[in-house]
Amino acid sequence: MRKTLIVTNDFPPRPGGIQAFLHNMALRLDPERLVVYASTWKRGREGAEATAAFDAEQPFTVVRDRTTMLLPTPGATRRAAGLLREHGCTAVWFGAAAPLGLMAPALRAAGAERIVATTHGHEAGWAQLPVARRLLRRIGGSTDTITYLGEYTRSRIASALTPSAAARMRRLAPGVDEGTFHPGSGGDAVRARLGLAGRPVVVCVSRLVPRKGQDTLIRAMPRVLAAHPEAVLLVVGGGPYGKDLRRLARGTGVADAVRFTGSVPWAELPAHYGAGDVFAMPCRTRRGGLDVEGLGIVYLEASATGLPVVAGDSGGAPDAVLDGETGWVVRGGSPEETADRLVTLLGDPELRRRMGERGRAWVEETWRWDLLAGNLRALL
Repeated sequence: MRKTLIVTNDFPPRPGGIQAFLHNMALRLDPERLVVYASTWKRGREGAEATAAFDAEQPFTVVRDRTTMLLPTPGATRRAAGLLREHGCTAVWFGAAAPLGLMAPALRAAGAERIVATTHGHEAGWAQLPVARRLLRRIGGSTDTITYLGEYTRSRIASALTPSAAARMRRLAPGVDEGTFHPGSGGDAVRARLGLAGRPVVVCVSRLVPRKGQDTLIRAMPRVLAAHPEAVLLVVGGGPYGKDLRRLARGTGVADAVRFTGSVPWAELPAHYGAGDVFAMPCRTRRGGLDVEGLGIVYLEASATGLPVVAGDSGGAPDAVLDGETGWVVRGGSPEETADRLVTLLGDPELRRRMGERGRAWVEETWRWDLLAGNLRALL
């Protein structure tokens, strides 16, 4: 394999699904032939220490820019080109095509022979805005391959590209570490610590932002509690929407049945999935399609843990569910549809078992990191 330079803003210890995607792919490339150029997670001593500790543990070289947000400025582009030449890299992987893919012509001139740019949900939003659409077209024209997560994002992004660039698109989806996310991952201990032993638990693991649909889950809880009075909603994650969600739980009268954990260390996430009987994240598309779910790796992590899932219909989220087999897709933003599916699942242990087992098998068959990382190696 060529020696590769990854250029990205989305890299741990910054939390998030894209960050986990890139890191897991990077770990499955040859560490002797890999250099990562990334932004700094956050300013201040705490962020610097966390970033330095993380980078020291990696088997490959990580070079951090001092800024918390890399942009395709002349300075950042020169540094990326310098790293390419210094380390003898001939392949480049942009962890997110927009906007860093605009560096592609300069990196080609610096010696890059193969350039791959990966798209997520936000590039589908770019494809709808006139100026951003033109920039996305430039990125497509100057890279060898633009990757996509699923059919929804492919169709949106392809509409902004030239026909030749659209024809070069290839699917590159994130995977799941089935050895980390599995049934028996420690959920009983989490339940005991939170005082949830013996109660039906709906778990949602995600950033707390409006698109993800935690508010829909809270609005669904009165209907769920009417059928299952001991049920509890376990909301795992942190984010700017947290205060609003707590206020909504109080206003809806279900505060006693909703537990917020705040941000949880990555190592503890499998156990928090395992604390649930059902996983639900009824995500919805917002801002006229500019704020959309690219895929939803959390559904696959839940499936790997053996849980049935209830997903919203935003963007590519349905690609992470076999509707009717590993769970159900509901209309994003509909408390009624969400509640109906949750009531059914909580009341039918055999259905939960069957869907959970099918989800686990599907992850093992289709979504393992070793299978998907092979696709990236071939593209590079």
